[in-house]
Amino acid sequence: MLYLFLRRFFVAPLVKLLFRPKVTGLEHVPADGPALLVSNHLAFCDSIFLPVSVPRQIVFPAKSEYFTAPGLKGKLVATFFRSVGQIPIDRSGGRASLAALNTGLEILEKGGLFGIYPEGTRSPDGRLYKGKTGVARMAIVAGVPVIPVAMIDTHKLQPAGRMKPTLFYREKGRLLPRLVRPGVAFGAPMDFSRYEGMERDRFVLRSVTDEIMYALMGLSGQEYVDMYADKAKELIKAGESVDEHVRLGDTKAS
Repeated sequence: MLYLFLRRFFVAPLVKLLFRPKVTGLEHVPADGPALLVSNHLAFCDSIFLPVSVPRQIVFPAKSEYFTAPGLKGKLVATFFRSVGQIPIDRSGGRASLAALNTGLEILEKGGLFGIYPEGTRSPDGRLYKGKTGVARMAIVAGVPVIPVAMIDTHKLQPAGRMKPTLFYREKGRLLPRLVRPGVAFGAPMDFSRYEGMERDRFVLRSVTDEIMYALMGLSGQEYVDMYADKAKELIKAGESVDEHVRLGDTKAS
């Protein structure tokens, strides 16, 4: 109830008024029944623009730290995240990852919409990175439609490391900056029912995940990098070249 009230009368009108996000393909999102929405991840604000673009509630896993900060500011932040449909989940890996998967399955079993970022973290440079297979496992076990979603230009609106939006973006070769208008593009539902009962087959999981990432690449127009985004972040932080490591075949996270 809080989600619907805040999203409909506060968050969504404010976001649409200030940023005018361009939404396409919304007809692909079912009016009722379960669906798994899988999206590329460019910026923190993706988890705001995507939920306000859909009339139905979308539940996203979010870092538990967002909900446990002390003081008035912490309470306001937690309330805001709940207002855009996010739930606290420990995403540190292992059993925590399994808990996130099970939470998603429970929501889908109840006929809801569950959103997930297959890359596992935000892109460090605006490119699309290798997807993690948890999304494939969830899609196969749940047996629900998988809807690819492309976030467009949100990293230009909110560059990495910044909370405050940047309304104007200067592109290389242009004298004047241009106004950033973020986009949300929904693709046609994908069906993986042919893999029913094969959620333990790692080759099937990789194949399904890659098919999803290929759909995201087509929707977003991003360059694809065959490396996990967390590995790329490690390299960039160390001052090393992501492309050189890809060329050498060193793509696994340390």
